[in-house]
Amino acid sequence: QVQLVESGGGLVQPGGSLRLSCAASGSIFRIYGMAWYRQAPGKQRELVAFITSGGTTNYKDSAKGRFTISRDNAKNTVYLQMNSLKPEDTAVYYCNADIKSSNYGISDNYWGQGTQVTVSS
Repeated sequence: QVQLVESGGGLVQPGGSLRLSCAASGSIFRIYGMAWYRQAPGKQRELVAFITSGGTTNYKDSAKGRFTISRDNAKNTVYLQMNSLKPEDTAVYYCNADIKSSNYGISDNYWGQGTQVTVSS
C-alpha cells in the first residue's frame, strides 16, 4: 500500500516562512502529479499548488510569488516552500498524489493526513 506523510507545519508569525514536506512510501511504481491542498476552518478544501512529474507547476493566484512547489523524484517527496505568510494562509495543508503501484492498471489518488499551519502574531 501507499502512504503520504507530511511534515513541517507549525506556528509562524506573519511575514515568516515554512517549508512543508510530503514523503510517499510503500508500493510505488511511478508517481505522476503531486499537489498541496489546504482547508481552513469552515471552508472547502482548495488546491494551492500542483507539480507534474516533469516539473511543470501551477499555483492558486494568492500563492503565486510567495509559495514554491518542488519535488525530488529520487526521494518520492514533494515540498512546499511558503514565504511571506499571511494570517489567511492558516489552514490544514494536505499532500495529494497520483501513484501507480505496479506496471499494470491505472494510478490511484492518495492523500496525506494533513499538517497544521498557523500564521499569527
